[in-house]
Amino acid sequence: MLHHPILERLHELGLEGMVKGFRDLAANTESRGLDHAEWLGLLLEQEVTLRRQKRFEARTRTAKLRQAASMEDVNYKAARGLDRTLFLRLASCDWIREHRHCLITGPCGVGKSWLACALGDKACRENLSVLYQRSSRLFAALALARGDGRYARLMRQLTRVDLLILDDWGPEPLTAEQRRDLLEIVDDRYDRGSLIITSQVPIERWYETVGDPTLADAILDRLVHSAYRIELKGESLRKQRAAA
Repeated sequence: MLHHPILERLHELGLEGMVKGFRDLAANTESRGLDHAEWLGLLLEQEVTLRRQKRFEARTRTAKLRQAASMEDVNYKAARGLDRTLFLRLASCDWIREHRHCLITGPCGVGKSWLACALGDKACRENLSVLYQRSSRLFAALALARGDGRYARLMRQLTRVDLLILDDWGPEPLTAEQRRDLLEIVDDRYDRGSLIITSQVPIERWYETVGDPTLADAILDRLVHSAYRIELKGESLRKQRAAA
């Protein structure tokens, strides 16, 4: 008889994890041997687990990751030069907490975006905020925002997240407006947030992609210094799967 009032109170308090835990324990005859402290501990564990899952789901919705990728599904056997030790180190997300960057380069189809999304997914699981942006669409959105007065708000949104993923940067040279936008993004995140940038363009050619020597120096000095680098190579994985 005590079950219903207790469940009602738990519902009122928004403790849905404890509600589920209470029902599960009540239906399990083996739980009758548990003392009060053990019951409470199990109920609290259910509540913590449910809240963590809800926070993760909210973070992944906000992140808008392009692909459903995870660290557990990374293919280390593919011949693309992926350093397993380095990538597993990045999985700890300590580099994000230290406000460092990660630059992923390589030819089309070797999995740059997928790996970036896997790191983004892991960051979400580590209770870090993430936002995925395709570079060309971000620059277009910033151009529109500059015209209708939303530019400052959009830049604040980009600045607030712990990890910003800029996917498929280059290979076309930046316009003067895009150079300024990129400098703003990189400068705002310097020592305050992390970036993952994926590109088909090798890092040694980014200087010419930026275009303006002065802005290129400013951007790359903040971006490349102390960044982790993943330089992939080989044939497209999509072509290999199609041929299999």
